[in-house]
Amino acid sequence: MKNIVSKRFSGLFAPLLAVACLSSAPVQAQNDAAADNASKQRPPNIVLLLSDDQAWTDYGFMGHAEIRTPNLDQLAKEGATFRRGYVPTALCRPSLATLLTGHYASTHGVTGNDPSPKYANPNSEKYSQQRAQLISYLDRFDTLPELLAERGYLSHQSGKLWEGSYQNAGFTHGMTKGFPNPGGRHGDVGLKIGRDGVQPVKEFVEMAVAEDKPFFLWYAPFLPHTPHNPPERILAKYRNDNTPESVAKYYAMCEWFDETCGDVLKLIDDSGQRDNTLVVSLTDNGWIQDPTSSKYALRSKQSPNEGGIRTPIIYRWPNSIRPADRPELATSLDIVPTMLAAAGARIPADLPGLNLIPNLSSGDAIDRKQIFGESFAHDIADIEDPEASMLFRWVIEDNWKLLLTYDGEVNRYASTHPRTERGPQLFDLSKDPTEQRNLASQHPDVVTRLANDIQSWYPVKTRKTITIAP
Repeated sequence: MKNIVSKRFSGLFAPLLAVACLSSAPVQAQNDAAADNASKQRPPNIVLLLSDDQAWTDYGFMGHAEIRTPNLDQLAKEGATFRRGYVPTALCRPSLATLLTGHYASTHGVTGNDPSPKYANPNSEKYSQQRAQLISYLDRFDTLPELLAERGYLSHQSGKLWEGSYQNAGFTHGMTKGFPNPGGRHGDVGLKIGRDGVQPVKEFVEMAVAEDKPFFLWYAPFLPHTPHNPPERILAKYRNDNTPESVAKYYAMCEWFDETCGDVLKLIDDSGQRDNTLVVSLTDNGWIQDPTSSKYALRSKQSPNEGGIRTPIIYRWPNSIRPADRPELATSLDIVPTMLAAAGARIPADLPGLNLIPNLSSGDAIDRKQIFGESFAHDIADIEDPEASMLFRWVIEDNWKLLLTYDGEVNRYASTHPRTERGPQLFDLSKDPTEQRNLASQHPDVVTRLANDIQSWYPVKTRKTITIAP
């Protein structure tokens, strides 16, 4: 077992768990009961379908008028679908590290994609040492595949992975060689999955089934991520005089991702494992396509706005999870404890997310009042101090959403998430889902209460909120 060391100061997890409506004794009893029940039967296979850079609106089942996603539409019908799902950090590397560890970025320490080139030349030994140090932060946690291995699982990594090789992340099988191997930044060979078919996944599934072993699939293809170069057979469906070429290409990439998810799900069905497989689907962070270029628009990727952090989250497990359109708030922090509970695996006591299996199987409402998140710069100013790059913290309670802005260092990519509004931003998501009207001045009592809740969740020590114009 790895030695788990939090980046935050002693005592953080107590208020965090209290605010999230978790109580250690009931949670432990629930975990023990789930583990005892699951230990008496063969654990389910687990499949993670992870989209890369896709808006929460950009699926057929979410109501998009043009994008075709028939495979995920069907999955949403067959599973428990949280349309109000969120990731706590709207950037791929910290978001993926959360799915590996079950922790917030400010806890696991991987707050951005790269160390800042401002303080070390990317070709220097110092920069390489910083990259290695970031990857080493994973050693402080028992990762999801490691915990599943304790239950006899084989696991396969394909697609995006930043934290070194697949072995370093705890997978028994995989594709990514990782840093310090050449090209080992965010997936290397693994990025071929989906775009070049799913043969490595097929071979792994066949092997695991032949060995009668439960398996875990990390399917995180480089889709619909740029480069937006979809097959012409798909792009032709979206080309028309009213749609900019960059938008048509992005739409086609979303369908391409869905098509490859269908290929993976068919592998599960063809292997006879459908009924004993938990499938979880989400995206790592949002994306709003710029109609004038191949880039993303403001208020999407890297942003704490809905276009950056919101994602539908689907759980499908035939005969074990009730298909339903779930109205509650959900977060990707729930995925690790939920998967571990389904497997009857050990669940670390300090995870901030919820084990949703009891609620998903019974249909009972989730007892949670709020969810929280945080935003950091793409480039990490100080790899030993997450607050040095802190830009935003946020909370959602029912339909209220509060954003607090901080003076962390932005470095590159400042134009992609400008801190244009300097004070607190309060939105009513039921009436204003695109966050156009800041209601902070009209509801100062709500701002004060929710800001105090944010501070109780994660007591910031060094950064200041931005409240006045520069």
